[in-house]
Amino acid sequence: MTALSRDAIRTMMAEVLQAQGKAMPVDDGANLEQIGFRSLDFSELALRVEDEIGEELNFDAPELRQIATISDVLDFLEQLQAA
Repeated sequence: MTALSRDAIRTMMAEVLQAQGKAMPVDDGANLEQIGFRSLDFSELALRVEDEIGEELNFDAPELRQIATISDVLDFLEQLQAA
């Protein structure tokens, strides 16, 4: 498995937002609700990461409830790749 860098994941996240006509903020502390990044968007991002690394990510719903910012998403997906 080849892990994706934080920057690569951020680029994918920007692509998901851009497809909906939304812009990716520069600040990784930006709140997901405020930028319009929904759970469906997270699912799309996770699938893109899985496609890139060629492996399924294993996570459960309680972990997702803790995610509130762009940085949280990036941290979470980095940690999943390391697991």
